[in-house]
This record gives sequence, C-alpha cells and structure tokens, in this order.
Amino acid sequence: MITDVFTDGACIGNPGPGGWAFVVDQGQWASGAEDKTTNQRMELTAASAAVQSIDGPIRVHSDSTYVVNCFNQNWWKGWHKRGWKNSKNEPVANRDLWEPFIELVVARGNVEFIWVKGHSGDRLNDAADRLATLAAAEQEGRTGGHYTDSIVRGLSDDDLPARDMPEAKPSISVDNKNFKETRSTHGVAIFGHRPPDIGGYVENPTSLSIRRKLITILRAKAEMETKLEIVTGLSLGVEMLGAEAAAASGLPYVVILAFEGVDEKWPDSTRGRFQELLDGARQIILASNDTPSTPTEYAKAMGRRDDRIIARCKEAIIVRNAGDKTMKELHGKLDRTFDDGVWVIEPTE
Repeated sequence: MITDVFTDGACIGNPGPGGWAFVVDQGQWASGAEDKTTNQRMELTAASAAVQSIDGPIRVHSDSTYVVNCFNQNWWKGWHKRGWKNSKNEPVANRDLWEPFIELVVARGNVEFIWVKGHSGDRLNDAADRLATLAAAEQEGRTGGHYTDSIVRGLSDDDLPARDMPEAKPSISVDNKNFKETRSTHGVAIFGHRPPDIGGYVENPTSLSIRRKLITILRAKAEMETKLEIVTGLSLGVEMLGAEAAAASGLPYVVILAFEGVDEKWPDSTRGRFQELLDGARQIILASNDTPSTPTEYAKAMGRRDDRIIARCKEAIIVRNAGDKTMKELHGKLDRTFDDGVWVIEPTE
C-alpha cells in the first residue's frame, strides 16, 4: 500500500523566518520552523521530514521542482560524479540537507516524487502550504497522527481568506491625481520606522517581533472584515514587514510606490526581496511618474505617496517608538484622518 504525502515549505523574506509541513490525508501530519532560512531549504526539509517519518512505499507530492527534479531527473547522480559540484562546477547548495536525504531515499528504494502545481486548489497541497506558512509566521511547529481539514481551519483562525496569488505579475499603473478614493475593500495602511530603527538592515529579533505582531493584528481584523486589503509603500523596514505579514496571513496587499526605481540604490539582496514582494502584490500603483532629483523633491514625492496610501484606506497601523520624533507628524496625520484612531506598535523584541 502506497502512502501519498503532500509537502511544502514557506519563507517570509527568503531568507527569513521559515516553516515546513507535510500532510497525509487521514494520517500523519507535522510542521516545523527555523528562524533564518530560505524557501528551498524549507521545501527540502519538508520532503525529508516526510520520508523520515512515514514507513513503507510513499509518493511525495511537492510543488517544488527543486525537490522533485533532483530525483526524477537524476540531478543527484551528477552531483555524486562531480564530487558535489553542480553543472556549473559550483558547490551544490544545501548539501548539508541534500546528502543525508538522498542517501535515505536511495537506501529505501520505495520513494516516488510527483510535482503538483502550487496554489491551484489541490486540497492537501493547500493544507501543507497553510501549515508551513503558519509555522513560519509563528516560529512554532505542530504534529498529529490523524489529519482532517478542520485542523487547518483551526490553525488558521477559521475562515481566513485564501492567499491571493496572481496568475501573472501585476502591472504598474500611474496615479498622479489628487483624490479621495472610495473603495469596496477595507484598506489598512501600514507605516513605520525604517532601518536602523528596527534593529538593523537584516533580519533580527526586533524585526521578527514586529512581523509577528502585525500578523496577529491582521488575522484578528480578517475575522471582522471579509474584504480586508493591506496597503503599503514597500519602503525599507516596517512597510516591507507589512507586506510579508499580509502574505503570511493569506491577505491581499496593494503597493503604492512614490516613483519608479525607488529601490535603485538599495543592496542587491534587498532589491531581490523588494521584487518578490512586488510580484506578490494584488496591484502596484505609482503616485508619480516623475523621479525626484533633489532631497526636497524626494520628500514631496514621499508625501504624495503617503496621501495616496491614506486615501485608499479606512484605518492604519504605525510602528514607532513613542519618544521618537521622526514619525510624529505622520502619526498625527493618521490620527486626524481615521475616526477610530490608529493601531500603534512599539518596535521591541
């Protein structure tokens, strides 16, 4: 009798906090987390955990071509012949995970790998995705001996919206008009400190704490608002964490940029993270198609961007130290705009 197991990995930031999971319908299921990892490592960890945990012949269903093709296209044989070098004669990435996993699969001889398209409505693939995403967000794993759909619903704060995954990359529209927009969605703006005021430019205990707090708030709001939408300018720091928290909570987010090329002077690793978040957005809007050339023009462009974000929303979250004056003016503007006030998060560990 062959056991079908569905595996998935998730990472908030890539690299960043990660999670993995595997699910057997009416059978074993488990999830786990790592505080600093990559999506590929989590995909690999999920499949490896499944093979280690389940006895007898198994079919591993994964939406990761990285995992599936290693075995179905015999990548591992080439790695062995070349002394753990890939086809470009470079060291094989994640060898510390691959080597014991490949040894186990080859020794067992009863493991099959099947690729499944992610986020395509497959019930068990979606379940593994939700478990892995939750583990990444909460940095906590869970396990059980009898999987049912109620487990995922319970772990995901019942009836959270499905993750909005566009079929294609969103196009960028230009909106350089002064306006007050009325939306059918319930928009929540996210503002806050930039590095180094959130612990630095790389993942750290403060940024991890902020993301967790944002996730908690967004999930609570999702229970009250069926058409919740997160709106962010995607600047370095809290605004990026806001988009990641939205994705981890299965919520759509909209990006409103001050101008095109706002990321040009950022480090390559940060620009990659920025592009990944753009690709996951429901919509991308430019507040202006003019690129600023002076500090004064830049400040005005960012102000126009803030106005567009606020106009699209019905409430806001701001992450700031109470004693810090850099966000004081914006905080006051948000308080004056939104009748119900503003959620304030202290950027602490």
